[in-house]
Amino acid sequence: QVQLVESGGGLVQAGGSLRLSCAASGRTFSGSGMGWFRQAPGKERELVAGISWSGSGTYYKDSVKGRFTISRDNAKNTVYLQMNSLRPEDTAVYYCALGRTSGRYYLINGYDYWGQGTQVTVSS
Repeated sequence: QVQLVESGGGLVQAGGSLRLSCAASGRTFSGSGMGWFRQAPGKERELVAGISWSGSGTYYKDSVKGRFTISRDNAKNTVYLQMNSLRPEDTAVYYCALGRTSGRYYLINGYDYWGQGTQVTVSS
């Protein structure tokens, strides 16, 4: 089994920054894609950012381009999401996800394992 544990969420004022981390353990897959989803109350879960195994491929939802940066450290089985210029509409529970293969990191249905989520709240 794969375990994904997120950290780094919290409360921040609009315009501020947060860095989310997600550590993977257990049966990790070499060559896996990783990503971050979010879900706000009453809304569907959406793919915010994804990254290929090598890190050479990245995907961002349009509304976070230029503000969020996804990165990974394969030696530590960890993926990060640096979030800058945060807006109240970024408020949501953020989930880390891992896919068995690397090539589907940009697809909503390209992920097989999920973390428990971490709350991000941006006040206006």
